[in-house]
Amino acid sequence: MDLLNKVLNIVTPILTLLILCIFLPPFQLVKVILSIVRYFSSEDVAGKVVVITGASSGIGEQLAYEYARRGAFLVLAARREKSLREVANLCVELGSPDAIAVPADVSKINDCKRIVDSTIAHFGRLDHLVTNAGITSMSMFEDYEENTMPTSIMDINFWGAVYITRFAIPHLRSTRGKIIAMSSCASWLTTPRLSIYNASKAAMASFYETLRVEVGSDIHVTLVTPGLFESEITKGKHLSREGLMNVDPLQRDVVVSLFPMETTERCAKVVINSACRGQRYVTTPAWYRVSYWWRVFWPELVELVFRLFYVTERGVSPSESLSKKLMDLPGLKEIVHPSSIQCSGVKTD
Repeated sequence: MDLLNKVLNIVTPILTLLILCIFLPPFQLVKVILSIVRYFSSEDVAGKVVVITGASSGIGEQLAYEYARRGAFLVLAARREKSLREVANLCVELGSPDAIAVPADVSKINDCKRIVDSTIAHFGRLDHLVTNAGITSMSMFEDYEENTMPTSIMDINFWGAVYITRFAIPHLRSTRGKIIAMSSCASWLTTPRLSIYNASKAAMASFYETLRVEVGSDIHVTLVTPGLFESEITKGKHLSREGLMNVDPLQRDVVVSLFPMETTERCAKVVINSACRGQRYVTTPAWYRVSYWWRVFWPELVELVFRLFYVTERGVSPSESLSKKLMDLPGLKEIVHPSSIQCSGVKTD
């Protein structure tokens, strides 16, 4: 067995390079042709039934509006009932034939079952499932005061997606439907102060890539890995290291820094257009795709840059990080992130 592994250690890299040289160009050509065909044969979601989790704000809210404009029936789920019902009402005004709100906590398996059961009871079918609900925490891992607190991030971001997907699969099979999984480019980037969030998104990506193999052509899976876009999270809303949901402009400035953000409206349109065209992966803004290449080919360089940019010595305030100091340069925050000055208005309930 050891001898076989030694042979494979030598042969596999050489064989892989040969295969890449011979088959990669025609394979990419075929993919380009197929993408052009899909562009002109996009799915019409009018009359389709769509479930969206985390739909009371941010990208989930904008995804609901975009689906509504296209005439889809909507089932919107989130914990904040008042905000959720307001979104549902606006969806009807925008063109959805019917939109129902299902107050639920996706970290609870029975709530996930109730979302799907409510969908089937009300509409009798399910065509698209958008697993979008998510929270984050902005803290160095060693600074967490409650060791069990980070589990709530995994419970919502990862297990919340897993639970509802499990209950939705039988219904999606019958309609040959779609799953739109809202992961993040954080699944491959090792941004400090987001360790648990990064892990939850990596777990989510791995889960849906495996599920895609298991369900085959019965259900199409689109894995979305957005970069930064305007949301409550990028305005500073996060789970504090004490386990409380709050808004912290300082941590927001340290983590987001001067990286440009995409609007939620633009992000929603790109996501739905891509899913309707049958794309397997979507990264928006598109330039974030190259960060994956950086991570693969120059991991040491990426880690060094992140450490210099984000990390301070133990006991030193995050405000001393290079990322925060850049944000404090006169006038830059107002130019790059004008919405950040209004972060105090973010809901924390």
